[in-house]
Amino acid sequence: MEKRKNDFTQGKIPGVILGMAVPLIAAQLVNVLYNIVDRIYIGHIPGIGGLALTGVGIALPVITILSAFAGLFGQGGAPLFSIARGRNDPEEAGRIMGNSLTLLLTSSVILTGATYLIARPVLLALGATEGTVGYALDYLRIYIAGTPCVYVTLGMNPYVNAQGFARRGMGTVMLGAAANIILDPVFIFALGMGIRGAALATVLSQTISAVWCLGFLLGKRAVVPFRREYLGLRPRVVGRIMSLGVTNFVVMATNSVIQGVANTQLGLFGGDLYVGAMTVVNALRTVFNEIIHGLSAGTQPVLGYNFGAGAKKRVLEGIRFNTLVGIGISAAVWVAFVVFAEPFVRIFTTDRELIAVAVPAVRIYFCGSCFMALQFAGQCVFQGLGRAKNAITFSLLRKIVIVVPLMLLLPRWGLGANGVFWSEPISDLLGGGAAFITMLLTVYRPIARELREESVCEN
Repeated sequence: MEKRKNDFTQGKIPGVILGMAVPLIAAQLVNVLYNIVDRIYIGHIPGIGGLALTGVGIALPVITILSAFAGLFGQGGAPLFSIARGRNDPEEAGRIMGNSLTLLLTSSVILTGATYLIARPVLLALGATEGTVGYALDYLRIYIAGTPCVYVTLGMNPYVNAQGFARRGMGTVMLGAAANIILDPVFIFALGMGIRGAALATVLSQTISAVWCLGFLLGKRAVVPFRREYLGLRPRVVGRIMSLGVTNFVVMATNSVIQGVANTQLGLFGGDLYVGAMTVVNALRTVFNEIIHGLSAGTQPVLGYNFGAGAKKRVLEGIRFNTLVGIGISAAVWVAFVVFAEPFVRIFTTDRELIAVAVPAVRIYFCGSCFMALQFAGQCVFQGLGRAKNAITFSLLRKIVIVVPLMLLLPRWGLGANGVFWSEPISDLLGGGAAFITMLLTVYRPIARELREESVCEN
């Protein structure tokens, strides 16, 4: 039997969650730099910064859909891993982790080859023009060469966190981010590689992160280390990983769809300048997303472990704490972006025309972010407790059923290109509220009722 290392049924829930989440949030804040530093440097390339920045924005939906498969095969197994640990079943936990790695490596090779073949027509379909498609291709073709390392980093680092080693997981992210920040100016400016240099810096940084992550999981410190026999695919395990991982896939795949629709609509109703503004908006949105994702990544192993161990009261405490902290973070981010929109935009560009478009876009886009915290709270609980259907349903509701139709309709209803930006706060209110209320009715209240009934029986 497994020795109970990093037992999440011990200690006060706020302290346990914060002990996991704070290092991850710190890592995600650094990861914000990892994700946006390319755009900052690219936006300041002399003479071509604006077009190059728009080109990266055009490539972003393809990068997002590739990352979605890491969620399908990697991140989907981490909550199951935590539940198995809570049940004191290290063999099942090991099989889940090993099968995830096999799926990640296999899919990354296949998808890398496929993307090389179809990159140009896909980018043109996503709104690239003759002025921007070259930049998008230059960035994407180098970036996708590092897909296996991206998959290992995104898909396996959750298993480091799920074993209670949040600081080690933080190191995975921070090492890559630090490398990227250092390498970007070297490749882009010093070596004169431009946008290709930004992509190469990202690939090398992801490689460093992947080596760090696998080094820990293969080492002696891991609570559930890798074994060769865990790598063989088992249909039952693969099915469970994918059934929960499809939630992450849908979340990221729908993000890709939204990015593609947004770029197309903005190009139609506003032109390349508005596509560039959305690139800035997406970079700032990453700040918010990564912070909340850090909180969720710290909360999910705690919820899953306690759920597997039958510690229902602690599960409820974890849900309450995660929700309140998430709302507080989202409120702070909302104030910062609305009040200081122009200084944030100027980080990415000195182009006056782009600044004039991007500043109001940022204020519109983020005016409903407080409600988005409710979506994250509901999704965190659904995924942490293995309720894949609920997580998928509400991701599709907000993004496909609400956001995409709004992006298609609002510009035609007199709002023009700004209608694309208004679609986000409206969907935050409707989709986020629906997800949170459903979580309360289907998860929180039933568990609370079970606790009351057990208390009555004991008395």
